[in-house]
Amino acid sequence: MIDYKSSGVNIKEGYKTVSLIKEYTKRTQNSNVLNGIGSFAGMFQLNGEYKNPVLVSGTDGVGTKLDIAFKMNKYDTVGIDCVAMSVNDILCHGAKPLFFLDYIACGRLEAEVAAGLVKGVSEGCLQSECALIGGETAEMPGFYDDGKYDIAGFAVGIVDRDKIIDGSSINEGDILIGIESSGVHSNGYSLVRKAIKDLNEDFQGKKIGEVLLTPTNIYVKTILGLLKEFNIKGMSHITGGGFYENIPRMFKDDFTAVVDKNSFNVPDIFKHLMSLGVDEKEMFNTFNMGIGFVLCVNKEDEHKIINKINNFGFKAYKIGHVERGGKEVCLK
Repeated sequence: MIDYKSSGVNIKEGYKTVSLIKEYTKRTQNSNVLNGIGSFAGMFQLNGEYKNPVLVSGTDGVGTKLDIAFKMNKYDTVGIDCVAMSVNDILCHGAKPLFFLDYIACGRLEAEVAAGLVKGVSEGCLQSECALIGGETAEMPGFYDDGKYDIAGFAVGIVDRDKIIDGSSINEGDILIGIESSGVHSNGYSLVRKAIKDLNEDFQGKKIGEVLLTPTNIYVKTILGLLKEFNIKGMSHITGGGFYENIPRMFKDDFTAVVDKNSFNVPDIFKHLMSLGVDEKEMFNTFNMGIGFVLCVNKEDEHKIINKINNFGFKAYKIGHVERGGKEVCLK
């Protein structure tokens, strides 16, 4: 007899997965969530605090960092990365994350692994103060190898139209402030995996694979706190493409970001990658190099903003300034 299970899809394992993940989704939900996991769609009501609300959305995945999670048999941190990649992006326009949905695909579903991934997503949502209101788990035998998973997510946030941050108020002489990253975050892992062959090698008292799985910083609470007090003119989430691609994305006009590469601490993991043969320009064009998020602000607010960020628990640095012309990054 031919049935779904004999073709490689275990429906009972799917039911078990849903049962395991319900506890993780429930802890992220608030009074705006109108239904729970198991419905055909998630429902989220908007409250009346916004005069002219604009919904801001973003989607992303974790990339080949997942391969390290598989090899280290550790699944509960990459879910945080999945949330971070989307919420930090929409944050760049001043949006407050409202809710998140995830998508998990695999060759053969193991409920405990899927639940571990969702546990991380739930933690990322808690850090972002947004609700996990739904998702999809797809078992696709013959398409994905057994033991291989992919995870992606979708975030929706909200901002008043007259408070959207789009870089239009940036001027020459404005200051660039960088907020520390937690390490490699979630970009450049194809290069990392080529350079680092043994994930079990010692790196400062830990397995280097564990260091590489350090989850991406989520900047939501810090940035939303700053927006209540200060005029933030532009923001960039430093993801794939590093400094060179991401910082100019905050500029609406023709400006260059002049960055002092000695103004902030470069984590040891990046120095290790350079010692393995990756040159400095490639590093700044691929990785965050220790700066996960960049703000453009008025010069007179520089010290107050840096102090405020430090109070939120992140280290912040003045990393450069804005000059007219070029629409590029100049590292000095």
